Order: sequence, then structure tokens, then C-alpha cells
Amino acid sequence: MTMQKATKPRVKKQPFQMIDVTLRDAHQCLWSTRMTTAQMYPILRQIDTSGYQYINILGGAVFDVMVRFLREDPWKRMTFLSQQLSTPTDALTRGQSIYTFELFADDVVDLNIQLLAQSGITVLTVYDALNDNRNIISSVHSGKKNGLLINAMLTYALSPVHDDAYFVERAKELVDLEVDFISVKDPTGLLTPERAKTLFPALVHAAQGMPLKLHSHCQSGLAPLVYEEAIKAGFDYGYVATDCLANGASLPSVVEILELAQRHGRDPAMNIHALQAVDEYFDWVCTRDGLPRGVKQTVDPALYEHQIPGGMISNLRAQLITLGIPHREKEILEETAQVRKDLGYPILVSPFAQYIVTQAVLNVMQGERYKTIPDEVKLYLKGHYGRLAGTPSPEVMARANVDYDPSERPGNRIAPAIPALKKRWGKGCSPEQLCLHAFYPPNLALGLKDGATEALRQGAELLPFRELFTYLRRQTNFSRVRTRFGNVELTISQ
Repeated sequence: MTMQKATKPRVKKQPFQMIDVTLRDAHQCLWSTRMTTAQMYPILRQIDTSGYQYINILGGAVFDVMVRFLREDPWKRMTFLSQQLSTPTDALTRGQSIYTFELFADDVVDLNIQLLAQSGITVLTVYDALNDNRNIISSVHSGKKNGLLINAMLTYALSPVHDDAYFVERAKELVDLEVDFISVKDPTGLLTPERAKTLFPALVHAAQGMPLKLHSHCQSGLAPLVYEEAIKAGFDYGYVATDCLANGASLPSVVEILELAQRHGRDPAMNIHALQAVDEYFDWVCTRDGLPRGVKQTVDPALYEHQIPGGMISNLRAQLITLGIPHREKEILEETAQVRKDLGYPILVSPFAQYIVTQAVLNVMQGERYKTIPDEVKLYLKGHYGRLAGTPSPEVMARANVDYDPSERPGNRIAPAIPALKKRWGKGCSPEQLCLHAFYPPNLALGLKDGATEALRQGAELLPFRELFTYLRRQTNFSRVRTRFGNVELTISQ
């Protein structure tokens, strides 16, 4: 249930400032996080002059995909982007989980944040998937020690236990931690304008003057209306994407939110020509490289039951096809809602989205609920990852055969890791490489390429002939193309 009476928000007419997510969350949602440093480089100057207050360049999935799939060194990208951009840069971590799914020792958290600061990052954005703010304490302390601004996120979810009072209490905890900003993170786009009308004023009051940000995805199609409520309630910032990489599972378009801010007399000073150049560039990259653009969504009532983020649903569908059971998707989505209820309403964000969907698939495939319970789900039920928002069902606890004990901060249970890593990898191992060894096995941590060097070799200017050749080379609907430049004739055959 929600609080029936909200405190009247403070009147705020200063500009509603924009934070760009094109280089991070937009391609994470639409391109499976596959944007390379070379794809970013030609448009950095225009992004930098667009008028954003901050540019978000890193998150858990970006770091992980760079290492696992792009094989790019994430530290070199962060340093390169921070050097190229005069606009302050923002990096997001998952608190005690940092970039992956497991929990790490406090000394690993500290080393990672030290390296973020050294790479030129200005804002450390941090959240915990359970909203157990004990899991961000080490990040907050380390960020302050290293001179970073701290942006702490409240992860939104919809359930009987996630009422306005719940989020107000979490916000008060962040105020007590003396962070610099508080953000509402809505990873699935579940917020509605009606809920925002009660929640946002309550959070403005609880924040006691601390700047508030909104980070909401467009999966339900309602995000722009929710942003309008944030503008009216007195929020200070909104996360947005360039127009062609907005909407869908991504975030709202900067153009649309700018128009809303103008309507309410809170428009920031943005460079419209630079914004247009950025959008035209990425529109061309989508065409050249065969990548999807964001498309506005209509409201899907089922989303409010299963609450699975868009990227996760895409992965699930691919896996069901591999398993030969795509026809059971509806059953699995319905079972996901039941599993989430049985587990005490965890928020469907990494890693718990993956754990809950896996459990739902097992329940459906085995024809019996909780016949098999993965170890990760058992750890969740024990309180290994932190304090649960709701109470799991007695049946699940009995089947898992575990006891729930949230009394200790999860990080306290993990022994320091850096001394052993230094002993194994030697004095010649750089701090950046040491941190990679903390996260990954040697086959992944070693041999990463420098994407910045590749971007510089490519150059910042789009050369028309090279762009044309790159585009034609990727086409499959012709056998031969003949082009003439003055007295020079070029024939390309497939």
C-alpha cells in the first residue's frame, strides 16, 4: 500500500538538468551492450557540447561485456573517454557486487573505486539490488576518500512491501550516509504517473534538500509521463538518451524530456544543433552496422506481473528457442511472478532477475515447484546477499532447507582478497590488472586490447568513402556495385 498523504513538494524552478546514457545504458538496452570505443569516438565532441550535466559511461554490464565479449580493456576506455570529455563522467557499480553477480571483499571494492577516480570519473553511482544500503557503505566511504561525488540509487519495484513508506525509509538511510545525490532507478519502467504523484513528493521531503535524479526505462511506454511528474515534484536531474537510441527497453529521449521541462519552465540550456548531430550520427551507425533503434512501446499489462526488464526477456526468448520450448514462454512468465512472490518480492534486476527466471523455468520444466532450487537462490534465502524486503513462503524455505539470517552486513563475511592476489600475480602486476584478476579467471582477465588506440587509429572524422565501403560490404542484397568518382571507377563484388 502507498502513503495516502504526501508532503507538499518544495517549489523549484531551476533547470531540470539532463544526464546522458547513450554511451552506457542505451546500447546496453538496445545493442546488448556492444558499442565499441571506436563507435563512440567520432561523436564525443558533439556529446560533450550538448549541454549535459554528466555523461554516464560505465555500468556493470558495460564492464563485463567489454571483458567477456568485446575483449576491450575497460580501464583504458574510461580513461580515454574522461580525457576526451570536459563534461563530468559518471560510472555505475552494483555496490558489493561491483560489476558481476558475486559479492567482493571491501578491499576489492576500494581498489576498484580508486581506479575509477584515477581514470577521471567524477561521479560514483552505486546501488544494491536488494536496496540493502549496508551493501553500499564500503563504496560510499571509498568514493568519498577518493574525491568522488556519490550518487546512491533506490531501485524501484512493485509489490505489497515496496510501498512509499519503504522507499522513504531507504532514502532516509542514504541521507544519513551523506551521499551527494539520490536517484530513483526504475529498471523495468514500472513507475506510473499515478504512483509518482505520491512517491516523488514523499522522496523530495525525505531527501531534505539533497538533489534527486530519475532513471526510468521506457518498457511500459509511461516513462515520459513519469519524468513529467518528477519535474513537477522538484527532482533535479533526469537520465536520457539520444533520440534514436531512446525508448523501447532504453530510457526516454532527451528531446522529449527537454520539451516537458520547457513546458514547466524548467528547461536547461541545451545545444540543439549538437543534440541533432549526435542523433544523426547514431542513426547512421544503426544503418551502417545493422543495429536496432529504439521504438516507443505500448503498455503491456503482463509487464506489471512478471516485471522482467526488456533485455532479460530477449535473452529468455533466445534460450527458450535453444531449449526447443518457445511455446512455453507465457507459462514461464506467469511462473516468474509466482516465484517472485514466494521469494519475498526481490527486485528483478541483476543478479536476482536471472535467478528468479531460472527458478521459474525449472518449476515449469519439472512440473513441480521447487523440486530443484539453485544454490544462488538458496544463498539469497539465507540472507547471503543482504536483507530481504519481504518474507519468503514457508514452503520455499522448507524445500531449500536454509535459515534466514540478515543480521550481519554481507561484506563483513568476506575476507580481504588483495593480499592473496598480489602474492599470486607479483609486484609487477598493475593495479588495473590486479582488479581484473579479482573479477575474472586468467583467460578473461589477460589479453585485453586497447579500444582507445583502435579508435584513434580509425580517427574522429567519418570519411565518406570509407563509410560507404563499410556499409556496402555488410549488405547481402546485391552481387555487384559500380561507383565512379571523376575518372576513377570502383567495382565491389560480393
